[in-house]
Amino acid sequence: MNFSDYFASVVSNIEITDIIDILLLSIFIYVILKFVRETRAAQFLKGIALLFILWFLTSIMHLYAVHSILNLILESGIIAIIILFQPEIRSMLEKFGRRGFKTFSSIGEIGILRDKDNKNISMIQAIVSASKNLAITKTGALMVIERDTKLGEIIKTGTEIDAEPTDSLILNIFYPNTPLHDGAMIFRDGRILAAGCFLPLSSAAMEDNLGTRHHAALGVSEISDAVVVIVSEETGIISIAVNGKITRRITPDSLSDILKDFLIPETEEKREVLKNIFKNKNPLTKRNKIKNKKKNKKKTDKKQNKDI
Repeated sequence: MNFSDYFASVVSNIEITDIIDILLLSIFIYVILKFVRETRAAQFLKGIALLFILWFLTSIMHLYAVHSILNLILESGIIAIIILFQPEIRSMLEKFGRRGFKTFSSIGEIGILRDKDNKNISMIQAIVSASKNLAITKTGALMVIERDTKLGEIIKTGTEIDAEPTDSLILNIFYPNTPLHDGAMIFRDGRILAAGCFLPLSSAAMEDNLGTRHHAALGVSEISDAVVVIVSEETGIISIAVNGKITRRITPDSLSDILKDFLIPETEEKREVLKNIFKNKNPLTKRNKIKNKKKNKKKTDKKQNKDI
């Protein structure tokens, strides 16, 4: 049997279930590779690959003692991976759950989106105004805005407040030497839910001049989809952490735009832009504009003739 006959026989025996099976396996491998590339697991996998090479070499060279030890290490490798990378695995599963069920969970929220947007707008205004004053006075602050992932465990570590957000209240809470100024403030549904909360610290490498607040902000952004605003106590620089990434040197104006992009799917500014786009595309408005231009042109021509 030549290669063409063998290939034709293989193709003829492929069923729909085989195609689905291959597609699902490809997606699974892609997700795993993406997860490995974006976390510290990449270096760990290099170590596992080296162990497999050593295991193969010791088998060929009949080094039984070393080979048996490597067998024990590789057999317990799956359990070791789960223990060592529990935060990363948890983060990956949470992100998968948020993206997979976000469409279905948002169907019943259509009627309350406008009210939620209004609450978020007033919350953003309070955060931006307070951040500006905190940056000027170089007062350290850590504000966590909860989104889809609930932070109930973190909220329990602090003091529940449940208050309407205002810049004066935020400034009072983060005032130096007050009981709650060292912890994080948690926002939920446009309200201040708790303050003085403890956040998990990130183990990722960061700049030397970044302190505990930045490590804590990055840590909570790694295990959830929260948006975290940080004001440095040493420099007064405003930073923001989202999805395990931190961005520094943010101005109050850009902070407002960033928070609106993350927390308000369609801001009032975007609605105005859309209205203008649809107005320009409407054929009736185009005709009216053309008529008005012609009328104005005739009037100007008449005036010029009279002047002459």
